[in-house]
Amino acid sequence: MGPLEGLKVLDLSRVLAGPYCTMLLADFGADVIKIEPPKVGDDSRAFGPFVGKESAYFMSLNRNKRSMVLDFKEPKHVEVFKEMVAKADVVVENYRPGTMEKFGLSYDVLKEINPKLIYAACSGFGRTGPYTMKPAYDIIVQAMGGIMSITGEGKDSPTRVGASVGDVVAGIFTAYGVMLALYHREKTGKGQLVDVGMLDCQVAILENAIARYVTSGEVPVPLGNRHPSITPFSAFTAKDGQVIVGAGNDRLWTKLCNVLEKPELLTDERFSNNGLRTTNFHELHAIMNSVLVNKTIDEWITLLEEAGIPCAPINNIERIINDPQVKARDMIVEVEHPIAGHLKMPGVPVKLSDTPGSVRKPAPLLGHDVNEILHELMGWDEETVNQKLN
Repeated sequence: MGPLEGLKVLDLSRVLAGPYCTMLLADFGADVIKIEPPKVGDDSRAFGPFVGKESAYFMSLNRNKRSMVLDFKEPKHVEVFKEMVAKADVVVENYRPGTMEKFGLSYDVLKEINPKLIYAACSGFGRTGPYTMKPAYDIIVQAMGGIMSITGEGKDSPTRVGASVGDVVAGIFTAYGVMLALYHREKTGKGQLVDVGMLDCQVAILENAIARYVTSGEVPVPLGNRHPSITPFSAFTAKDGQVIVGAGNDRLWTKLCNVLEKPELLTDERFSNNGLRTTNFHELHAIMNSVLVNKTIDEWITLLEEAGIPCAPINNIERIINDPQVKARDMIVEVEHPIAGHLKMPGVPVKLSDTPGSVRKPAPLLGHDVNEILHELMGWDEETVNQKLN
């Protein structure tokens, strides 16, 4: 029994931000009913890579859910959805603002049907402000939100973060908003609107970049793998590649100098405290590289870990999937899809002691569960379903 067991979620979202939110809810027991347009379904069903004709992209984001098809251009289907809303706890959608209004399914309409409803809307720019109607993708909000301006090797090479953090972070914040609204409903019995903008979420995770600007007036720029205010805290060159070393305080700095067999650095005025080490980063980086290049990554990891100094190899995806810590924490799980067969995907990162989340079933086939859903939720038999939808 997950902590969200019994929670009924009507999921109208597609592609990434919304489906990521509802996947988080489903992993902890929520009954997520994925409502897709007919024939094509969620756009991401057409995104590669594919296992046969099934999208691994779609399957990685829609586990633990059930699927049914509704066409909101059909008045009958709109009425069915309204009847479902009366029985639901949460609606999640990531349309551009105004789309649900065109269907006659705005929050104002749905809350009259079910005053306890939590209505979560995740869009590029939220439901207020001058950018409300602008279209957005992950790369758009990464660019506009500032994170690209501080990512990359230098100021002339702003770089998109390799994972879709514009979408994923918005999905996490949307799930967080749903949880807050549900907690409020427990106390008051009232639902509410959860309005999440992807751009807002990017601003929210800029942390020390904004702090640096508002305190110094200097616009942060990309610094590669180094930290803007902690040194040494970067990638360094070993014999067979790069190794990450993070000596975040003077105690660790002392240990690092001993491991490197460079005790003279401890009395070098250029490196006597973290501020000076950061100011003189390039000189220190060159000195450390001249030492680290003499041993392999694994040799340095062993020495650094023995001294208690945070360090890491830069794992590629193959290495991280096979990492013993990742395996021990069940962060790579395998599901059996009825068409695609065995598929590995990330596990559940939040570990609850009494009501843990889990990956119980694969992503659904398009419209596979319509009769089951409407029987359980509405009490309709197959004949009634046909009458209502056809």
